[in-house]
Amino acid sequence: MPTLRRSSLAMSRSASPIRAIAFDLDGTLVDSAPDIGHALNQGLRESGFGGFDLEQVRAWIGDGPDVLIERALKALEHDDRPELRKPLRLAFDRCTLAAPLAHGSVFDGIPALLPQLRPAWPLVVVTNKPTALARAVLDAAQLLPFFEAVQGADTAALRKPAPAMLERAARQLGVAPSQLLMVGDSAADMGCASAAGCPAAWAGWGYGALHSLPAPPRWRLHRPGQLLDILAETD
Repeated sequence: MPTLRRSSLAMSRSASPIRAIAFDLDGTLVDSAPDIGHALNQGLRESGFGGFDLEQVRAWIGDGPDVLIERALKALEHDDRPELRKPLRLAFDRCTLAAPLAHGSVFDGIPALLPQLRPAWPLVVVTNKPTALARAVLDAAQLLPFFEAVQGADTAALRKPAPAMLERAARQLGVAPSQLLMVGDSAADMGCASAAGCPAAWAGWGYGALHSLPAPPRWRLHRPGQLLDILAETD
């Protein structure tokens, strides 16, 4: 993995158009699909349904638990029963908070990357997972101390690709949206960055397919350490 001296990082920040970095959570920082699948299937079993395999759940991840539940109910041909959504969401939250990362893991390269970034670039998480659940996952992953803030989609209106969470993060960090780099794996991440006026880098190790993106990303990352190369090139 490329490394940069702390003094070089500080100099890069002062000269670079990128002055802060926002990361997506699921599929970018952590491989949480096994935990998301476990929480979803637990709720489905409690409601008398069967569960879904990991491959199917992974394909549904990216738009938050409410949309995940809607997709599961549609697949079960019960999307006409809105009364099921609340108990399924309550079970999902309960299961996630009880064991936030018992089945998944942090992606390789992330634990080494974040300490190299944080001395020079403030870091935030911008995720469609609700804030309380996101913070629990980050804490279980031992990543929470690296981030200045966690922006979670606590209402439907905040969900990416809406730009509101990135815009709020930029204000909190005191940078222009054009100086806040969004790193994520999904079409929602890239769409959010475009709507907010932020540059974006696609995390190719995550769940989102390149062909699903609304437009070709400026940068394509195949491993986390490549982000350091991008930041060095933008000096």
